[in-house]
Amino acid sequence: MNSDHAPTPRAAALLPLLSFLVLFLGSGLYFSATGVDYAFYQIKAPVVAMVAIVLALAMAGRPLSRSVDRLLLGVGHPNIMLMCLVFLLAGAFASVTQSIGSVDATVQMGLSLMPASAVLPALFIITAFIATAMGTSMGTIAAAAPIAVGFAGATGLSLPLAIGAVVGGAMFGDNLSMISDTTIAATRSQGAALRDKFRVNLWIALPAAVVTVVLLAALGGGTHPVASAPVDGWKVLPYVAVFLLALSGLHVLVVLMIGIVLAGGVGLADSGYGIAALSGAIYSGFESMFEIMLLSMLIGGLSQLLHDQGGTRWLIDRIQATTRRWQRAGARVGEAGIAALVVVSNLFVANNTVAIVVCGSMAKEIAEEYRVSPRRAASMLDLFSCVVQGLIPYGAQVLLACSIAGLSPLALMGAIHYCWMLGIAGVVALLVQRPR
Repeated sequence: MNSDHAPTPRAAALLPLLSFLVLFLGSGLYFSATGVDYAFYQIKAPVVAMVAIVLALAMAGRPLSRSVDRLLLGVGHPNIMLMCLVFLLAGAFASVTQSIGSVDATVQMGLSLMPASAVLPALFIITAFIATAMGTSMGTIAAAAPIAVGFAGATGLSLPLAIGAVVGGAMFGDNLSMISDTTIAATRSQGAALRDKFRVNLWIALPAAVVTVVLLAALGGGTHPVASAPVDGWKVLPYVAVFLLALSGLHVLVVLMIGIVLAGGVGLADSGYGIAALSGAIYSGFESMFEIMLLSMLIGGLSQLLHDQGGTRWLIDRIQATTRRWQRAGARVGEAGIAALVVVSNLFVANNTVAIVVCGSMAKEIAEEYRVSPRRAASMLDLFSCVVQGLIPYGAQVLLACSIAGLSPLALMGAIHYCWMLGIAGVVALLVQRPR
C-alpha cells in the first residue's frame, strides 16, 4: 500500500489510529466498571474504525475525492481481499465440522486413549489439536471448556487448572494453525508463505508446549476414572485431511474448499444430516466472520490513509531512533520492535487478529529496514499477539472460558501456563535468533 510520493513523517497523522485504540479501550473499561459481560465487545470495533476513518479523511489535506480513492485502494488491496475469502471459508469449515459432530468425536477419541491421571495434559493436547485443525480458539474453547468443567468435578482437579489447560491448548492452535485468522493476517501482511511461517513457529511453540505438558502432569492428576463415549473416527477425518493438506503447501483456499466438501460428505453419509443442514452450516460460518472481514477492510483503508499522511513513517522512525544504540544487533532490534508493536496494539484492542491487521504494514517496514525475513516477522507478529490475547483478562477467549466455568478472569490468568511459556520461548528465540 504505497502512496504516489514519499510521505513526510508526521506524528499528528497517527491521531485517527490513536482515537480508534482509545475509544475501543475506553469503552471496554467503562462497561467493565459497570459490570457488563463481555465489556470489550459491547462497542463493535468496525463502528469505532469508521470514526477513525472519518477523522483521517478530515485530516488528509487533499480533495475529498482523492482521499476516498486512497481509502478504497486500501480497502480493496489484494491481501485484504484474500484474507476475507479465507475468513469466509475458514468460518464455513469450522461451522460444518461443528455441526456434524467432529469436535465431539475428536474429544472422545482423546478421552478413550488417556488415563484419569493424565486429564490435564490430555485436555491441553486435545484442545491444541482441535484448535490447530479448526483454526479458531473461540470455537475450541466453546466446545472443550464444558468438558473440562465436568472433568474437574469428576476427578477432583483444580477448575482453574483445567480451564487454563483448555485456553492454553486453544491458543497453541490459534498460533500454529494454517487456517486461523491470525496466521492468515500475519503471513499476508508480511508476504510470507504459510508453510514457512508454520515451520518457524513450530520450533518456538513446540518446546513451550512440551514444558506445559510436563508442568500440567506435575500439577494435576485425577483420582477417579473418566468415562468416554464410542468414537466415530470418520468425523475426525476432515481435521486430519485439512492439517495434512495445509502442510503439503497447497493453497489455503483450496485446502479449505476440500475440507468443507469432505466434512459435508461425512455429514451427508449420516442419515440425520441433509443438504439443507449443510447449506445452513456453511452460511452460518460465513456470518460468523462478518465482523472480522468488515474490520479488516476498514483497517486496510485506514492504514492506507495513515501511510499517505506520514503517520506510519513517523512511528517507524521513532522505533529506529529508540533502538539506534543497538543498531549492531540488527534483526534482533527489528524483531523486538515488531513484538512491541503487536503487544501494545493487542493490549488496546483485545483481539489478536485486529492487532495484527492494525500494525501489519508498520511491522513490514520495520522488517525490511532491519532485514528480518518475512517468515520471522510473521512469526513474531502471530506469536506475541497470541501470548497477549491468551492472558489479558478482558480478551474474548478468557472471558468465554470464565463464563462457562464460573471463574473470575483474574483467577484464571496464572493458570494459563502455555501462554506464559510461549512468551518466554518467543523472547529466547528473538535473542538467540533461532530458528532461522
